[in-house]
Amino acid sequence: MSPRTRSLPAGLLALAVGAFGIGLTEFVIMGLLPQVAADFAVTEPVAGWLISGYALSVAVGGVALTAAVTRLPRKQVLLGLMVLFIVGNLLSAVADGYGVMLAGRIVAALCHGAFFGIGAVVAAGLVAPARRAGAIALMFAGLTTANVLGVPFGTFLGQHFGWRSTFWAITGIGVLALIGLALLIPGRTAGDTAPAGGLRGELHSFTHPQVWLSLVVTILGFGGMFGAFTYIAYTLTEVSGFATGTVPWLLVLFGVGLFAGNLLGGRAADRSLDHTLVTVLAALSVVLTGFALTAGSRPLTIASLLLMGGFGFATVPPLQMRIMRYAHRAPTLASGANIAAFNVGNALGAWVGGLTISAGLGYTAPIWAGAAVTLAGLGVLLAALRLARRRPDQPATEPDLVAATG
Repeated sequence: MSPRTRSLPAGLLALAVGAFGIGLTEFVIMGLLPQVAADFAVTEPVAGWLISGYALSVAVGGVALTAAVTRLPRKQVLLGLMVLFIVGNLLSAVADGYGVMLAGRIVAALCHGAFFGIGAVVAAGLVAPARRAGAIALMFAGLTTANVLGVPFGTFLGQHFGWRSTFWAITGIGVLALIGLALLIPGRTAGDTAPAGGLRGELHSFTHPQVWLSLVVTILGFGGMFGAFTYIAYTLTEVSGFATGTVPWLLVLFGVGLFAGNLLGGRAADRSLDHTLVTVLAALSVVLTGFALTAGSRPLTIASLLLMGGFGFATVPPLQMRIMRYAHRAPTLASGANIAAFNVGNALGAWVGGLTISAGLGYTAPIWAGAAVTLAGLGVLLAALRLARRRPDQPATEPDLVAATG
């Protein structure tokens, strides 16, 4: 057994640090939005574009930017993306007006989808074949850690030293990640030569129907959880009866679920990818349904939050691994497209949940809607699995995966 098989490579730590910084950039603005709005003298809906503009840029960057760099060595691309991340957060830290702040958010967001998409391919290439989903989960552990620890700390920093201090700290994290990527990612293992076929080869992966079905499963399966989570503060205060001051601590508990679910989902997917996805999506549908039924009970709400975070993020490594399996000859663009699909799912879930509230159905309605959307994702997955059994024409063979990822 080789050292690479026995131990985790240090390059995964560098990827996780980068993921931590990106996750912090995405989510910490929510707690700082009132300060930013007051500083730039804009309304809260206008300031909200710092969140929605970021999400839109992630969706665009996940596909367009990945497509633009398909012929470049993956390690060099990751370094360039981290430079983009640093520049974007530096712009936010020194912004003298709302327009500059929004530009900084957009620049930082452009690297988000491409970093996770390419980073997932690189992470899979750093380990033995039987550990690839787990390696992807370790990279995403940086993102979940940002929710559990980074966002509360970043909010505390911004509230006591001004919101700019948070973005200076994120810029420093970006520099640390850049150094780590440069020193710890081995160019040869990360694909230090242009992938065969370039953009044409990457686009050819999308001729496989399972790639498109995987994207739909990502949008629906993850979107249902996010739709329920978007309005969770209202559910906790208006339905469950928690005080407003306890909401951040409850969200930390949700983040603990994210962290645990991500790692456990990655390990389970390495044993059986399809079985893990079916089980997790079915369990998530049940948890959301149970949450909607028992949201008036504080103890059951606490348990539901932990389980919703756990099963919700347990979908991420297997969803990412599934699309890479079916786009095995040229997985980079498909991987980036799946990151964009996560954000499309976020937007879809939030939109559907918002419709239920606007219809006057109450603050448990987004959870019911989330359960329905997730169940639809499970239905698409089951249909995709039946199609794969009838048409096993392009199985993801091990030699193909090795060539594509390393």
